[in-house]
Formats: sequence, C-alpha cells, structure tokens
Amino acid sequence: MKKFIVLLFLLFLIRKPCFAVSDPLAVPNNKFGIHILSPEEIDLAAKLVNTGGGDWGYVTIPIQAPDRDLEKWQKFMDKARELHIIPIIRLTTLPISENWQKPDDFDLVDFGNFLNSLDWPVKNRYLIIYNEVNRASEWGGELNPEAYAIFLNKAIDILKSKSSDFFILNAGMDAAAPNNHVLMDEFTYLKRMEAAVPGIFQKLDGWNSHSYPNPDFSAQPYENRRNTIYGFRYELSLLRQYGVNSKPVFITETGWRKDGIAPATIGKFYEQAFNTAWSDKNIVAVTPFLLTAGAGPFEKFSFTDGGGNPLEHFNKYASLPKIAGNPELAPLTKNLTINHNQNNNLSEEPSGGFFVSTLPRFWKDILKFLFWGE
Repeated sequence: MKKFIVLLFLLFLIRKPCFAVSDPLAVPNNKFGIHILSPEEIDLAAKLVNTGGGDWGYVTIPIQAPDRDLEKWQKFMDKARELHIIPIIRLTTLPISENWQKPDDFDLVDFGNFLNSLDWPVKNRYLIIYNEVNRASEWGGELNPEAYAIFLNKAIDILKSKSSDFFILNAGMDAAAPNNHVLMDEFTYLKRMEAAVPGIFQKLDGWNSHSYPNPDFSAQPYENRRNTIYGFRYELSLLRQYGVNSKPVFITETGWRKDGIAPATIGKFYEQAFNTAWSDKNIVAVTPFLLTAGAGPFEKFSFTDGGGNPLEHFNKYASLPKIAGNPELAPLTKNLTINHNQNNNLSEEPSGGFFVSTLPRFWKDILKFLFWGE
C-alpha cells in the first residue's frame, strides 16, 4: 500500500504540466544569433554574435532523434556556458527518401528524457518542435495541420512534464509556400491548426518565425509584405485574432542568398534589418541561416566560404553594435554520469533503461524503492 501511494504521488508530479518562468525580454538581451548545423561550430558562432559589444548571443541547432549522445551534447552545453551562447534546439527526425520521417509520441518522451538530463547554460531551455510542416516533405510526405496541432499540443504537455524550464516554440513555417499537393499556404495551415486544437497558440511560450526576404531570398530589407523579413508581424496579427496578444518572437531562419547579391551588400542588408524590422521590441533572437554550409544546396546562404573562412558579410554582421545580454543562468547540477565505453542506444541501457539512468539520484531512489525493492 505504501508503494502504491508513493507511485501515485510520483505520477502526479511528472504528469502535471507547468510553464516556463523566465521572460527573456525582461532582462538585457543580445538578439544577435546564427543558425549552425553541428556543435563544433559554436566557437566560430561566438565570434559572430558576441562581438561589437555583445554577450550571450544565440545559436539555433538541430538535433536528430538517433543523435542522443550524452557526452557530445553535454560538451556542447558546457561550451555554450563557457562562451556565453544561448542554444535554441530544433528537434528533427531522419530523412527517408524525399521526406523527413513523421515523429511520434515516443520521440517526444525520448527527447524530453535526454534533454532534461543535460546541464543547460541558461534557465530557459529553448526547443523548436520540428520544422516547416506546411511542406509535405517535412512531415512524412503529408500536409496535415490537424495532426501537427494535436502533436504540438502533446509535445507541450510531455516536455513540460519533464521540466518547467523547457521553453516551447512552434515549427517555423515556409512563409512563401503556395497551395498545391505538396505545399500549403502558411496562414491556411495556421488557421486549420487553431480549428483542430483551439488555443494551441496560446500554449506556446514564444513564436518561431522563418521570415525570409522573399521572393527568391533577395528582397530589399525595407520591403514590408507577408513573405519578407517583416513576415513575423503578419503572423502575430493572425495570432491576435485568436486572443494571443503578445509572444516573444524568435526568427530562427532568415537571410539573403549570396549567389545573386554581393557579400558587401548583404552585410548592409543585415545592418538595415536590425535597425528597422528586427528592432521590434518583441524579438528575442534572430538566427540567420546559415553559418557554415560547405558544399551543397545551402552554400548560397553560408556566412563562410568552402574552407570555413568568414566572408565579408560575416565580418559586417560581427561588427554591428550589440548589447551584453544578462539571461537567467541555470544552476550546475552535475547529475549526469557518462559511461564513455557504453553505446547510447536506448535499448541497451541497463538497470531500468535510459530514462532511469539519466534521472537525478532522488528519482532513481524512488524508482528503486517502487520496483526493485527497498
């Protein structure tokens, strides 16, 4: 009977949803950031976003479902703390043929357990729930705003049950998408999300936007339309129709293509953008896509050349005047114990699996008491 009562209490604690408590706009905030693809890029990112008087800039970085490597990602978090970088983690799956896999509830639980096991540099643990889902290729080949709204609602509840510090952001949308069999207009998608799960946007901690300078990633920074760098304002206007009057804004993808515009001009565009559209008081972070692309389809957006060397618009961006951010820091718990010789495959974890192995000692003791004897 005693074990049963303790179990009920434990389930109540881990299932109760709660909300992020630190307002990133209530303190000095350095909104400059950059999108990176791997943890190894963080040193160069710091030289871009924490210069010109800046401190505690941002990086957006994706993490794939199989990439739950404790040592790798704790090193990234430790480096972020050392370099004063605030991470924004975007959850991703794996590409299968022409589509990204559609995630399921188990992905959310596994990500929640894994990310909750890490020591983060700041209190707010920024998480983006997948990417541009109004493109069928990003959601298992389907255009299904109802399914994504239901999934996002579950994601908020599941992740918040792991930690009140998770700061949940929606998938940024492709704002230039038309309506056809593989793409859906962003506003059509958002309206169908709200119809499927009324109040879904109110549950978010912030709003994530992909406000690119379209058409063709080359519009002037002063052009003010739905599919330009001002796109986030049109999105917020739609949200106000659903009673969402204010949300911190994270522009986690934006940027000009450098195969048609001179790097010096792109540098000037960024300066103009931060002085106009991105001076909006609701913006927390702007993380242009992309720091280093190497060879491939994203090369036209890269801030570096094929050898990883900074281009002219990198230097201009780095020199722009910034402020020193002062985010609420996370305490160092050091609950994480890594076995460097052990595969991080979830199915191979001993003594209760990955979930138990990454819990703080307090919770481990409760589970041992309940299931493995006194």
